[in-house]
Amino acid sequence: MSTRILALCGGVGGAKLAFGFESLLKAKLLDELLITVNTGDDFEHLGLTICPDLDTVTYTLAGMVNTKTGWGRADESAHCMEALRQLGGEDWFYLGDKDLALHLERTRLLKSGWTLTQVSQHFAERLGIHAQIIPMCDEPAPTLVHTTAGVLPFQHYFVRERCEPVLKSLEYGGENTQANPALLEAICGAEDAGLTAIVICPSNPYLSVDPLLALPGVRDGLAKTKVPVIAVSPIVGGQALKGPTAKIMKELGVEVSSQSIAAHYRDFLDCLIIDRGDASESEAVASYVPHIELAATVMRIDQDKLALAGRVLDIAKTLNHIK
Repeated sequence: MSTRILALCGGVGGAKLAFGFESLLKAKLLDELLITVNTGDDFEHLGLTICPDLDTVTYTLAGMVNTKTGWGRADESAHCMEALRQLGGEDWFYLGDKDLALHLERTRLLKSGWTLTQVSQHFAERLGIHAQIIPMCDEPAPTLVHTTAGVLPFQHYFVRERCEPVLKSLEYGGENTQANPALLEAICGAEDAGLTAIVICPSNPYLSVDPLLALPGVRDGLAKTKVPVIAVSPIVGGQALKGPTAKIMKELGVEVSSQSIAAHYRDFLDCLIIDRGDASESEAVASYVPHIELAATVMRIDQDKLALAGRVLDIAKTLNHIK
């Protein structure tokens, strides 16, 4: 029986698990992998179309990511940014010299009539990635952050303001934004296509996953599918492994715990995987999801990513026979 995974993914944390799945794919332990990436944080900067989460996933799977930051390219230089700063240009959003090549080429291809899906798949092929990487939609679907400092475009909040303003609420997508047809097809036709599971990677639920879920048909499709929907909690020991997840949860009045993650996805989630160190939370999590599984969810090195991906795949196969 073939094994096929649809992964919903954000940036750094999600990209690590996606790398594990890519490794299984290369080792032929996984037959097909479709990764749908959040584009709510995409924006235009210096005349270029910037897609931070897509780029992080792409660089990570290609083995080119800066492992110290989890984003950007390895062995990067900043001559362009230094020259831009000298000229008084906007340098608050860092773009490395090698990284600029991707943004330049993406912008050129989009202006020539390519869709973002076509561009993303083209880059993946050029960089030797086996998985299919697609954006959640081809049209702009900006996430707006309502804060005590006003309504901020996502990158202004996240990078320029360093997430310092207190978050009040989030607004997802633009008018008439539609989900990527390939994403909807994968969800709605999952059983017929022999999909083993749909996996929500350990990405920020509010900034990275909710923009995906807000697209027409996605959340409803996840609730209706007969294929197991599995999430890996981004919370370990009451803390977020990466980024402002814990800060955002606190400001929204949500307890920073895997129980809260389970509650957030409860209308469609079949299984939540939590870290072994949080086993004491299992009973509380069980009030929101049918299945709870334990795993080592902290991914510091490549072997950790591969091990967690393998554990998720084993759980998926088991649940696929049960559901």
